[in-house]
Amino acid sequence: MPESLRKANWGLKLFAWRYIPLIGFCSPKIVSMSNNSLEVTMPHSWRTKNHLGSIYFGALAIGADLAGAFLVFSKAKALGVNANFAFKDVKGEFLKRPEAQVHFRSDDGAVIDQMIQQSLASGERINETVNVIVTCPSLYGDEPMAKFSLTLSVKAKAKR
Repeated sequence: MPESLRKANWGLKLFAWRYIPLIGFCSPKIVSMSNNSLEVTMPHSWRTKNHLGSIYFGALAIGADLAGAFLVFSKAKALGVNANFAFKDVKGEFLKRPEAQVHFRSDDGAVIDQMIQQSLASGERINETVNVIVTCPSLYGDEPMAKFSLTLSVKAKAKR
């Protein structure tokens, strides 16, 4: 595993256990991260599955949250700015039951870059939609199991 992913996963674990333990309970792992995309996996285990044996929709929402927002952390750190963010709404479309490890992917890094830059320039909170696709590669390849659209709200400011 590349050092950058190792550091990102440690950062994710520390953040989860300090601020949102439920994220840590689900054991997500960042498997790829670039300037434009982020992919997170989550195991199919007693912690994440429902009574039907598929990944529980709450666990799916946690994975979508991470894939849609973790790039804000890394981009803000790289720019040396503080970026406060939250989700204003979420829309989920559940297409097929994921009954094995799931992957959450967002390719909206450019959208997040633009949001941070707009917020820095205006001093205002910026709201944009980021999209996350959920797959279950071991069973269904790249076929989407679920699709999420999350309205990300970012306010960035230079560090003092």
